[in-house]
Amino acid sequence: MQEFERKQLLERIEREGATVGAAIPDEITVQGDEIDLQSFVFEIKRRDTIPRGKRERVDEAKKNLRRERIERKELIAEGDISFEEGEELANAIIGIDRALNALEQLGPANLEAEAKAQETADTKRWMKFLQKALGHQDADSGTGRAGRGR
Repeated sequence: MQEFERKQLLERIEREGATVGAAIPDEITVQGDEIDLQSFVFEIKRRDTIPRGKRERVDEAKKNLRRERIERKELIAEGDISFEEGEELANAIIGIDRALNALEQLGPANLEAEAKAQETADTKRWMKFLQKALGHQDADSGTGRAGRGR
């Protein structure tokens, strides 16, 4: 592969919006394992959030996809490959990026933690309201009712 071709491929995979219109590969070999990437991403994505039981699996998949992307990019940058092989790698990298984007857009399904945080915030607001209503606005500084009797 010519140096300008190598540079062209590297610029293509780093281009803003490179994944627009790109398809997630049906299958891809990641870290030596064959993965049905498209079905995995769509299975997770149709839920809008990552289910508790699959969170670890999704995190592991994202980590492996990032690692695979780096390895393929290094192969384009430094490997003794043909331009055609480089194009295949670039297309695979863009597909990996598309899959990563889809997986990154999902939020964790930690509804219990969110509910607990909301309850804690509600309790704090209620306590502040009660302190204010009872004249204990600054109970720690002694300026509420406790400090007035002197």
